Amino acid sequence: MKRVSVLGATGSIGQNTIDLLARRPGDFHVVALTGGRNLERLAEDAKRLGVELAVTADPDGFEELRARLAGSNVEAAAGPKALIEAAARPVDWTMSAIVGSAGLEPGLEALKQGRTLALANKESLVCAGPLLLSTAKAHGATILPVDSEHSAIFQALIGEDIAAVERIVITASGGAFRDWPTERLRHATLAEAATHPNWSMGQRITIDSASLFNKAMELIETHEFFGIAPERIEAVIHPESLVHALVGFRDGAMMAHLGAPDMRHAIGYALNWPDRRELPIERLDLARIGALTFRDPDERRHPALRLAREVMQAGGYTGAVFNAAKEVALDLFIAGRIGFLDMAALVERVLDQMASETGVFDTMRLERVREIDSQARRLASEFGTVEV
Repeated sequence: MKRVSVLGATGSIGQNTIDLLARRPGDFHVVALTGGRNLERLAEDAKRLGVELAVTADPDGFEELRARLAGSNVEAAAGPKALIEAAARPVDWTMSAIVGSAGLEPGLEALKQGRTLALANKESLVCAGPLLLSTAKAHGATILPVDSEHSAIFQALIGEDIAAVERIVITASGGAFRDWPTERLRHATLAEAATHPNWSMGQRITIDSASLFNKAMELIETHEFFGIAPERIEAVIHPESLVHALVGFRDGAMMAHLGAPDMRHAIGYALNWPDRRELPIERLDLARIGALTFRDPDERRHPALRLAREVMQAGGYTGAVFNAAKEVALDLFIAGRIGFLDMAALVERVLDQMASETGVFDTMRLERVREIDSQARRLASEFGTVEV
């Protein structure tokens, strides 16, 4: 029986992971679940799966979580240190699905167990890709990508020589505003940005899809995880969301990964790797689909893509600045303090301000990542109080 933990269990990725685990109760023993403020869902899932430990990231949620777990054998804990403890419990497979840079340190702790980390937390690679990969190497751990695009790339590369790769193309649905005229974007509302045409995801990633900040993060993630030069990584708008990525080789051939827009495929692939098991995923009817369409994104309309390329070229700790500023900009948009188009302007301003402090390094240090993250958040918050 495989021992597993789910970090970020109450989010959309965590819930899809739990769905797959619950379908095969005899194959998995769930050691730990962690979540945020949705204590009702966390407690219900912990009791249903018979886990050993349930942790809320909110220190003030301990008493309520303990009360909700009363009468079960599930241990309750709360706060950042408890998240690290949960990640440190020995398991065979850990899902890293905590949203944002908060997922970095629990992911690093899980890698120290020397087993498998299923990585849905793209921020870890954006903020500290070299540190994450070196930690995995030092402890003999395996990282499996769970973003649909990166899982697709990983699968297309099986049996292939990475040196033969000429280009990688990741697809973007275009989000809620893919057909909006540019001038209308300035007045886009939170409710409009938080509605995705194809995928069922959390609010933050749905808004990031509308701004293409999510795709910008995935460009950086591709560069860090697969070691592909920035100029060989492309993004295209693909409204159907059926082709998740394509890998082009030096002989002109391209390998495309197709599948329904359902995160359980990428999760299930990582859960069952290196095997393939049956999954409750819709099978594509190509005749009914009829056509697949692609178009180039307009980087003037979506400056997040241009900023991602600048981040990849700059290297160093620039990714940590980019992610921290992006998270603050998103918070400000959700709070109604800045407009939709202001998010990219704010991120660019923070990147420019900190350019001299984020260059190359001999060895990436977690302490420096924390410092850079904190400084970028402070600047972004300050800039967000005035017109950007």
